[in-house]
Amino acid sequence: MTLPMAYVETTIPSFYFTERRGAESVVRREWTRRWWSVAPMSVALVTSAAVAFELGRAPMGLASQAAELLKPLPMLDEPDAVAEIVAAYIRHLVMPGDATGDALHLAIASYHGCRFLVTWNCKHLANANKFDHITRVNTMLGLSTPHLVTPLELLGE
Repeated sequence: MTLPMAYVETTIPSFYFTERRGAESVVRREWTRRWWSVAPMSVALVTSAAVAFELGRAPMGLASQAAELLKPLPMLDEPDAVAEIVAAYIRHLVMPGDATGDALHLAIASYHGCRFLVTWNCKHLANANKFDHITRVNTMLGLSTPHLVTPLELLGE
């Protein structure tokens, strides 16, 4: 049996290693680590060069730790069609106008048929208010829409 793919977006390794001491950050770090430890039993974790690029701009300690965490994950490619999907997301106001940010992650996960896009970005990605709009645009593009979820949602807690 093939496990469904779960695209790991940049905020996941960021929170896995966060050193912020605020209550929300500490809880997100713990939920992320707990999910990461059990995720491979139920999903095939994947990521992309877009995540590696974003993490490369992080402080050196976080960047190297995150790179090590993601090293075993397959990297999904970004064919020309992904750029066209990103442009459609921006044109239809699904995502902000940054072609290298949230729109790119969603396009990669959608293009590759990922079942989940796992993120702590609840403003633009894991946002129930945006899901119907994203689904309409993906349907128009002939794409399935990944479930846009946080690690907590996948833990079922």
